[in-house]
Amino acid sequence: MGVISLRLKDRELKRIDELSKMEHKDKSTIARELLEHGWDFLMVKYYKEGKLSLSGLASKIGISVSETIDLLSGLGIEVPIDYDDYLKGFEVFRK
Repeated sequence: MGVISLRLKDRELKRIDELSKMEHKDKSTIARELLEHGWDFLMVKYYKEGKLSLSGLASKIGISVSETIDLLSGLGIEVPIDYDDYLKGFEVFRK
């Protein structure tokens, strides 16, 4: 694991401290989790903007395409799946 040093504004430090108390986790863990969630958020944003494909999004956030579809659905983001993709998925499911 690498180490990085950075300067944070008072507001950012307060947010980390507040979340640390709410989650009962140390500040380093909270900071790492926020970075991970921020990464996921930006990748979803890039997907919505057409900068990433569905499989590209899945790869960037480290989950399967079906999990990505579920994630996007949970966020209210439609995933355009054509009929051929549906049939391929159905065949895989049947096996």
